[in-house]
Amino acid sequence: MSDTALKEALAALGIGWSILEHEAVYTVEESLAIHDALPGAHTKNLFLKDAGGQFWLVTVEHSRRVDLKALAGVIGAKKLSFGKAEDMERLLGVTPGSVTPLAALNDTGGAVRVVLDPDLAAADAVHVHPLRNTATIGLSGADLIRALGAWGHDPLIAAIPERAPALPA
Repeated sequence: MSDTALKEALAALGIGWSILEHEAVYTVEESLAIHDALPGAHTKNLFLKDAGGQFWLVTVEHSRRVDLKALAGVIGAKKLSFGKAEDMERLLGVTPGSVTPLAALNDTGGAVRVVLDPDLAAADAVHVHPLRNTATIGLSGADLIRALGAWGHDPLIAAIPERAPALPA
């Protein structure tokens, strides 16, 4: 689905949003300049697969360092690893660098479980990609949860465990 269809789906739910068009960004580091222009929470999205074959889309605040080993137990998954780009494109209709919880709109088969950090769920403004990495769309955490639920992806709100910072050499 296109970001136009996404905007129409949000409008059909009565969800307001703002959008900022920008150059393509592929990493959290590349998107840091955008954060100054958009007050609120900015995200990092992890497309994961567990040892049982379940796919997961985990959305956290951009600066979080997720402990995948501990995360598996928190969300009830078997050993987690990063999902393949081909599976991401097939299930969510997005490519690496464009991952967003809003891509759940494209997962009509319900193959991907969505997990949100509680801070994002409660945020007044959450900024994510609108299915492409050349724009950032902002909406409230409550509206993000409502949209996901309407699309058959009630998110699991879970405290995401963080990795300890690396010790200096």
